[in-house]
Amino acid sequence: MFICFEGIDGSGKTTQIKLLQEYLSQLSVEHIVVREPGGTKAGEEIRRILLHSDFRLQPESELLLFMAARAQIVREVIRPALEKGLVVLADRFMDSSLAYQGIGRSLGIEIVSTINGFAVGSTIPDITIYIDVPATEAVLRMRKEKKNDKIEVESLEFFEKVRNGYMKIIREKLDNYEIVDGTRSMTEVHECIRNIVDRFLQRFRLNGR
Repeated sequence: MFICFEGIDGSGKTTQIKLLQEYLSQLSVEHIVVREPGGTKAGEEIRRILLHSDFRLQPESELLLFMAARAQIVREVIRPALEKGLVVLADRFMDSSLAYQGIGRSLGIEIVSTINGFAVGSTIPDITIYIDVPATEAVLRMRKEKKNDKIEVESLEFFEKVRNGYMKIIREKLDNYEIVDGTRSMTEVHECIRNIVDRFLQRFRLNGR
């Protein structure tokens, strides 16, 4: 089963993935966690370029680098894990590019969708959990944590645009999304996510997957 977590920076998704990882370990569910960009030798090098402030990338270059890292991790890590029957937890995947580059960077949904399809092929999440947090709160969280990589120092207006982009994507893919209110306490958010995952784990077991 392939579970993806999405949300704007500062939504708390990385923390929630760690909590879910602990929960799956308690259930003896074999799983791996992957992050984007990164997760492979080539992907980590691409991540360094994407997040380093010394590189002034054009939006098109940024998009293609994200896609290169994605194509690599799909073939090196995600597909082999799914073929072995492992649960894959992804910290971002293809819809991040639609929201950040397609809408946030104004490259357009159509072109990003086309390149996404080429990069991932048939490997798509079974369910995407979107942790929703207002952009104002997300930016406050990032400032409090002193996050300062190239993406996380973007303006409030940029994150508002990206969040609106996610809402547009979710409206079009509603059957594949679960929306979680990220403004609640960490424990409450985890409980909600755990209930979602329990439901899907049961469904997959019933289907013999």
